[in-house]
Amino acid sequence: MALRRCFPPVKVGKVRLRPRPSYAGAVPSSERRWALPLLIFLLCAGVYCATAGARLTRPSPNNHYVHLANAWLHGRLHLGPDAPGTNDWACFDTADRGPCPVGRYTFSETDAERYRWYVSFPPLPAALLVPVVAAFGINTLDALIWTLLAGLAPMLLFLVLRSLRERGRSGRSLRDDLLLTALFAFGSVYYFVAVQGSVWFAAHVVASIFVLVYLWAVLGLRRPGLAGLALGLAFLCRPATLLLGALFLVDVVGARRREGRPVLPALIPFAFAVSVPILVAMWHNAVRFDDAFEFGHRFLQVRWRSRIETWGLFSTHYLPRNLTVFFLSLPWLIEQSPFIRISRHGLALWFTTPNLFWAWPKTVDTTIVGLGVSVVLTAACTLLYQNTGWVQFGYRFSLDYLPLLFVLVALSGRRFGRAFWACAAFSIAVNTFGAVTFDREHRFYDDDPTQEVIFQPD
Repeated sequence: MALRRCFPPVKVGKVRLRPRPSYAGAVPSSERRWALPLLIFLLCAGVYCATAGARLTRPSPNNHYVHLANAWLHGRLHLGPDAPGTNDWACFDTADRGPCPVGRYTFSETDAERYRWYVSFPPLPAALLVPVVAAFGINTLDALIWTLLAGLAPMLLFLVLRSLRERGRSGRSLRDDLLLTALFAFGSVYYFVAVQGSVWFAAHVVASIFVLVYLWAVLGLRRPGLAGLALGLAFLCRPATLLLGALFLVDVVGARRREGRPVLPALIPFAFAVSVPILVAMWHNAVRFDDAFEFGHRFLQVRWRSRIETWGLFSTHYLPRNLTVFFLSLPWLIEQSPFIRISRHGLALWFTTPNLFWAWPKTVDTTIVGLGVSVVLTAACTLLYQNTGWVQFGYRFSLDYLPLLFVLVALSGRRFGRAFWACAAFSIAVNTFGAVTFDREHRFYDDDPTQEVIFQPD
């Protein structure tokens, strides 16, 4: 019927002729729907690779996930007798069941079995590298892999925004969705993170991908099983993302209860799917450290281990400093070239992406409540952590919940006027500067090694 309406009949004498539709060169609708998302992926991955430059031609300087994948391939959970470096490697004393002696990175043959080195970062990114490391060993170009994968997150954000628009949930236009996608890709801290390649940034890239799959499953597809699996896999990169499960409970489960529909058909597949990756992580922790809840961060050979032993990994003791960086850390103006300098703690979130001010909604419903609660819980977890994210250009821990903030901007009902576009231009300029200069142009960054300097010294 649709084709008949598209090709109305033509009257020739007494005979009504209907033109025959031509299918030459026709593109199936499913392929058309994926053309724009695929273009977004290719464009973002291409820009990220161009920005990363020479980093893609060699292993990253902190390729922890490559070493973990290599250990698995050799039938070990620990790395060997010597630390591969001095930056965030965990050392476990198998005799005393605690951390190794402070400041030790090499051990004699007799001590090598007692003191074992581990990767304390959650292991999913290493699992993704296993087939590549099996082929190329520890010389794997891990930065290239993470930079290419980084193009997936903007594409997935676009799919989430498009789904909300097509369901009538979002009043944004296609142009608005593309603007928000570009802002996430190039106008947020995701840009500088995407082009680094080292372990901390790789974890954010992979976690962002699965957080966005989770959002797509909850807000667009309404598939509880996929939502649970994606959230569990995000947990295996960044454990704080597990708190984003509040969105599912508020939006999906809450909606079913209001509609008088049974909750268990949605809750059971979600709970089962999310529990599988969590159980895998607990098993991995238990066989390494005899503690299912210990990833190994307590055993890091770092200079500030004493504060972890005193206050723990999470404490209100860390809150004032973390809030200071989150809200107040700005570039320092200096009198000599290059005239600006940035603390190693990074810049405040609102400064790198001022468009997030548009996330405050005009009206509230269960979806917005679920998004807001998830953001608050996850942000609180990161703000209580013993580290600000040091060393960084911007507040990278916000990536645990930043995709949700962009969805809130889309659903806020606030107009994208001249102020929004001006902030967007500023955000892209600032974050492009960060992506290009961070860990390369050291003259723009403070060289304090103590973590004590946040504000410009007197």
